[in-house]
Amino acid sequence: MTVNYQLGLLHLVHLLISADGVIDDREREALNRICKAEGVDEALFNQFTKDLDIKKERDIYKEGIDSINACTDEEKLRALAILYKMSEVDGRVHAKEVRLLLYSIRLVGIEFDDVVKKAGTISSIF
Repeated sequence: MTVNYQLGLLHLVHLLISADGVIDDREREALNRICKAEGVDEALFNQFTKDLDIKKERDIYKEGIDSINACTDEEKLRALAILYKMSEVDGRVHAKEVRLLLYSIRLVGIEFDDVVKKAGTISSIF
């Protein structure tokens, strides 16, 4: 996977897991599994987390969407399917998570049904 894919995924997953104001252990573990499964380099992840301290939420979202939009259609679909799966990880789907997911799907130009279908094929991460 490309660096754009990995950065886009990291940005959007971060927003998703922090949408309800709490990042629980299941969400942290799922993020670690995603990083491993998607080949996110430790240095890239560390730089990303360091940058979070100085970025506003809207900037994180814009960078995430811009990165995903620079990806292939297959990478876009995979990233959004992972977001879809992440929204269910903590056992609660928060309204802000749903809005983030649906708005991201619209901005990236992928069909919601395709995201749901793809999400069914990547359950091994979770």
